[in-house]
Amino acid sequence: MKDRWPAAGVPGLLNRLDRAALGSELHDRIRRLYPICRSITGNGVRETLRMLSEEINVAVEEIPTGTRVFDWAIPKEWNIKDAYIKSSDGTRVVDFNQSNLHVVNYSVPVHGTMTLAELQPHLHSIPEHPDWIPYKTSYYSEAWGFCLPHRQRESLPEDRYEVCIDSSLEAGSLTLGQCVLPGDETDEVLISCHVCHPSLTNDNLSGVSVGATLARLLATTRHRYTYRFLFIPGTIGAIAWLSLNEAAARRIKHGIVLACAGDRGPVTYKRSRRGHAPIDRAAVHVLEHSGNRYAVENFTPYGYDERQYCSPAFDLPVGVLSRTPYGRFPEYHTSADNLDFVEPQSLADTVLTNLAILDVIEGDVTYCNLNPKCEPQLGRRGLYASLGGHGGSREIEMALLWVLNLSDGRHSLLEIAEQSGLPFSSVRAAANELVHHDLLAVTVPTSSDVTDAIR
Repeated sequence: MKDRWPAAGVPGLLNRLDRAALGSELHDRIRRLYPICRSITGNGVRETLRMLSEEINVAVEEIPTGTRVFDWAIPKEWNIKDAYIKSSDGTRVVDFNQSNLHVVNYSVPVHGTMTLAELQPHLHSIPEHPDWIPYKTSYYSEAWGFCLPHRQRESLPEDRYEVCIDSSLEAGSLTLGQCVLPGDETDEVLISCHVCHPSLTNDNLSGVSVGATLARLLATTRHRYTYRFLFIPGTIGAIAWLSLNEAAARRIKHGIVLACAGDRGPVTYKRSRRGHAPIDRAAVHVLEHSGNRYAVENFTPYGYDERQYCSPAFDLPVGVLSRTPYGRFPEYHTSADNLDFVEPQSLADTVLTNLAILDVIEGDVTYCNLNPKCEPQLGRRGLYASLGGHGGSREIEMALLWVLNLSDGRHSLLEIAEQSGLPFSSVRAAANELVHHDLLAVTVPTSSDVTDAIR
């Protein structure tokens, strides 16, 4: 069958995207989402998904509090209206309206007055970064607290302070967002990001923005695989989705978790639990041929939602694409992870890197050589000249020869690229030309086809 997935549409995206415009789109989306106070449940998540649905088709699902999801249960829903610490003269010395990081996420409601000594156990700061506000949570234990710069905490005078957290923690639901883009096949590629952090850009919103742009772009073109984008709260969201979608999970053939995708560091890829799944090999291949600095790390059962997708009973081929990984930049989980910390060019580069990886898995087909007795005469077919735009003449010739030699029904194009050391794009271009000249078949021929070819 000729041209079954000749280019799938992803190469066309890569060729026409303007990096500067792409970076502006990504950063502007982060700017619009930044003020929202998100958590693992509540209206902040709903508002985030509503804004994303203005650009892409997001289906929202609500899972009631108390629903059992494997060893977990959906927690109570948390929402917050206001919070402050007031001095005795009525001045708000800590104000939720100035930064939603000021309140420990998931704090239970509280209202009263107390001395500074009584208040101190409920205050959190970072001595080594005295001007930054830390991000703290109390998801699964009912507590309350405030976060503030250490310099300010140290300067608080003795006083009686009015403390108010106008929040609710009650039966509600967990909100999940999905965007599914049907492809030529029902096998799926999973793209997952977490939407549970408040005003933090690199850890949270960069992944959300990259995911939204990928969904928007892929919705405009034909693709081989079905793409499932998940915009979900960290940990409990992935657990809930897997618990309620085990049949769909079995269709996932490749997957990427997006996080910390917009800082100035080089791209880092964390392998799936399998270690050498096609998505792992595709990511490594793209990074090796990118010409940029990069890092590849082995799987560990700690991090983001890959540890749920890669849990033993699922063992899905899901890796992580980030720049500087979580916890390895000082700004992590602090107010310094702000709009100035993520850069449009880094965000754009992350999108293009993702598309390059998807390009490989979309085009990774196994062929069979229909002229396996010695080399066919390529010159008289004009094959060398037809690939003139894909590199030097030596690379063209080697791509053609490698594809012909290893297209035995057992080696995919990615394997050929890995063994030859050539870029996947050159190998696929060579394969497309050979298919066009009836020298390759995209499916393994029947026994009669093989006999005919040998004759």
